[in-house]
Amino acid sequence: MSKEPDVNQAAVVTPARVVIAVCLLAPFVAMLWVGSYAKTDPAFIGIPFFYWYQMAWVVLSTVLTMTAYWLWQRDQRARKSQKGAAQ
Repeated sequence: MSKEPDVNQAAVVTPARVVIAVCLLAPFVAMLWVGSYAKTDPAFIGIPFFYWYQMAWVVLSTVLTMTAYWLWQRDQRARKSQKGAAQ
């Protein structure tokens, strides 16, 4: 009754997957570490650091998420081609 997981389907830690995890976790760590940006200096074009740092992370989070998605798609294509070549 219990089905053994296929060896090819097992979770494999690859360098690409580690980079994906870092890309997705970095914005959370940066925003939850409030002490690192709870200040007013240095100001950027009159905007206190607290605000422009958070706005910069909006853009940076988008770039990191797009990078993680691109790496994930590339990893999945490589796994499919490997699986197809093994059969």
